[in-house]
Amino acid sequence: MTTAESTLYDRAANIIYVSNISGNSAEKNGKGFIATMKPDGSVAELNWLTGLNAPKGMAMLNGRLYVTDIDVLVEIDVASRKVLNRYPVQDAVFLNDAATDGRIIYFSDSRTGKIHSLENGTVVTVAEGLENINGLAFNEAGQLFLLDGKGLHRYIMADKNTEPVNEAVTGGDGLVILNDSTFIASRWDGEIYFISNGQEHLMLDTKAAGANTADIDFIAEENLVLVPTFKDNRVVAYKLNY
Repeated sequence: MTTAESTLYDRAANIIYVSNISGNSAEKNGKGFIATMKPDGSVAELNWLTGLNAPKGMAMLNGRLYVTDIDVLVEIDVASRKVLNRYPVQDAVFLNDAATDGRIIYFSDSRTGKIHSLENGTVVTVAEGLENINGLAFNEAGQLFLLDGKGLHRYIMADKNTEPVNEAVTGGDGLVILNDSTFIASRWDGEIYFISNGQEHLMLDTKAAGANTADIDFIAEENLVLVPTFKDNRVVAYKLNY
């Protein structure tokens, strides 16, 4: 891997997608790529798709893989492995995480503090004023949870307000929802937290080893936390016992 930023497990295909920035996080150099891995840790195809810039967050919907790429959202047809569309986002600076509620793709811009959505080919801004917004995840009830500079929050679509869940894990990166009161959250610099009933517990700290903990994902059937290590150029899996 080369600057592995995000992991996404596709349960139907039993494949892990890994976005590789392969350079500066905000540089349009055309060197970014998507790799695929198997849950046993072997690389299926290192260069599954190439020609991106600085790909980060990913979400899967209806056979399409959506990837944030600095200031555009890239739509990839998984079967043909072709880029179908590139959706430019007005005033975007640093598009980051992506998630879906099963109908719509949502994605964050960490530098502008916004969350955007893509529905029927149209990009719409759905939230603003979220400092350092990054990780996004939906629970089974379709509620959006997010990580920003103030911690872990539930975002209430109806009135565009946030409801705090944990205000200690600030500046989080990747977010996994285990159930309505239990979460896993990573901080890019090398920390992963288990958050239960609002209380955080540090599970992993790899800062001293120089390994980052970027946009994590989870294989529920095996209780595996998938960790892209960014500058450490690997994907590491940890067994979660809870």
